[in-house]
Amino acid sequence: MKAELYIARRFAFKPRSLSKPTFIVLASVIGIAVGTAALILTLSIVNGFASVIESKLIRFTSHLQVRQPDDRIFAETRRDLLVLKNEPGIVSVSPFLEMNVMLRCRTAGGGTGGNIVPAMIRGITPQESARFVHKGKELPEGASQSENSELPLLIGKTMAESLGVKTGDRLMIVGIAGKSGSGAITGTESIVELLSALDLHVARIAGIYDTGLTEGFDDIVVFADLARLQALYHPGMISGYEANVSDLRNLNAISARVASMLGYPFYTWTVYERYSNLFEWLKLQKNIMPLLIITITIVAVFNIVSTLLVLIIEKTKEIGMLTALGMEPRAVSKVFMGQAFMISLVGIAAGNLIALILSLVERQFHLITLPEKSYFIRHVPIEIEPLHYLVVSAAVALLTLLFAFIPSRVAASLRPGAALTA
Repeated sequence: MKAELYIARRFAFKPRSLSKPTFIVLASVIGIAVGTAALILTLSIVNGFASVIESKLIRFTSHLQVRQPDDRIFAETRRDLLVLKNEPGIVSVSPFLEMNVMLRCRTAGGGTGGNIVPAMIRGITPQESARFVHKGKELPEGASQSENSELPLLIGKTMAESLGVKTGDRLMIVGIAGKSGSGAITGTESIVELLSALDLHVARIAGIYDTGLTEGFDDIVVFADLARLQALYHPGMISGYEANVSDLRNLNAISARVASMLGYPFYTWTVYERYSNLFEWLKLQKNIMPLLIITITIVAVFNIVSTLLVLIIEKTKEIGMLTALGMEPRAVSKVFMGQAFMISLVGIAAGNLIALILSLVERQFHLITLPEKSYFIRHVPIEIEPLHYLVVSAAVALLTLLFAFIPSRVAASLRPGAALTA
């Protein structure tokens, strides 16, 4: 071991009278450990939060939708499906039908009253419905059911609570006959026309899904079998096609190519465009990270600088003795740079260990809860990413050495005579 590193280790961790580090060294190690752990946990929580919300949004819908203007419904064609399926990067394609309706349930006592809520019924294939409920509770195939039987629906947990219903209960679907797939009302109809245009059907709750997404999701969207919904309202008609891609990084390029190949009146709509407000909210969360990182880093830097300055004062006589014995100022500077490196190394290691333990405990036991209606999740999501640990550790070590240069030069500038008589 070089003499400078040996002396640095003695100065930092082996005081003359005690076998334990001095209080100032211990405080510095704790400060660096807390700062490092805070940086890692900040990155883990913010990235975990963004990852969970993004995955929920993408799982709720598709990566890409192909529609026509004004939410017009149109006939499904083999040509459109082939164009989408043959596009490189697209892994699955399925048609869908959307309708805006009202859902009404009976009171608990079977009276004529009941709750009424607005809803958007989305007709999807039974395979797609498996994303929202547990295996074995998918929507039944349209071909296996009589067209006159009750329409099976998957409703969100929030909507089920609003209606006060459970799996197996019946609902009344109130739609407007003769309108577009969106069930739109122009506002020019008379009361008689509206009443005569009411299209009523009985539905049954086949399952309840819970994505944790409340406003505009679990409280509005209802899923039904596409074939059954088409048979009741618009035979052979759809609202568009849904497609999923293998790599979301290529989504915009694939969207542009699909829109170009299909041509007018089709247009494409990515998941990032449909829920742009939520993705902007997630981006805002990430934009706060640099401020937190800078603040914590400044605290850690001042912590190590103040520690070294106190150690210089404490070891003034030792520095004078070393210089009197012939140690060059550059070697004295290396001694305190070595001290800074050792202290930061111990602090960084402790900080990584603290962050890892807290992350594993939270992921296992979910000690911190969140209001799901505000954050769309019940517990703090933590993403354990080794790259975060490596980057934070390297950054803290580099900044520590960079700012330790100032106190090390102060130590190197001490004169032997002044130091020994101090």
